[in-house]
Amino acid sequence: MTVPNQLTMLRIVLVPVFVALLLQEDPYVKLMGVIVFAVASITDAYDGYHARKYGETTRLGAFLDPLADKFLITAAFLLYVHMGYLVLWMVILVAVRDILITVLRVYAEFMDRPVVTSREAKYKTLAQNVFAYVIMVLLIMKEKVFFGSRISATIEQVLQSDSLDYFMLAVTLFTVYTGISYLVANWNVSIRSSGRER
Repeated sequence: MTVPNQLTMLRIVLVPVFVALLLQEDPYVKLMGVIVFAVASITDAYDGYHARKYGETTRLGAFLDPLADKFLITAAFLLYVHMGYLVLWMVILVAVRDILITVLRVYAEFMDRPVVTSREAKYKTLAQNVFAYVIMVLLIMKEKVFFGSRISATIEQVLQSDSLDYFMLAVTLFTVYTGISYLVANWNVSIRSSGRER
């Protein structure tokens, strides 16, 4: 277990922790949940940097790292569905796309086939994370103890409006697009060519 893999495992462990904290009624506990989510996201950035800098990339890490990322974002989106702020079918589309591509990437890695990670895919991940953060910030801002009744009422109106649905739809469409783009770009490079050599 290298340091990057330990951080990845920590990120997986923190997923149910931040979900459980955000489900509590106490606003200070919810704030702790946001902090835990932020810490988990930071480990994602650092473990990749550490692995590349010190040459600690492993196949276990190649398997666990993208899986942990998907757990984190999918858990956040499903939590928002539970709270009534997002629509389930869009979250399912995002989760299915991400899981499918993650499985294909791991397969390609184990087959020693290079894969092409597009710039659009990186933007997709950034968009998902930013959107998840924005909703978390809004959840904290609607707590009266932190920002008062007037701001709380305004934020609640934003959360209950169609705005989040439109943003989530944009994230969903972009996510599906990058999935299709990935399949097209990597089919001949990794998946199809490996099948020919069997």
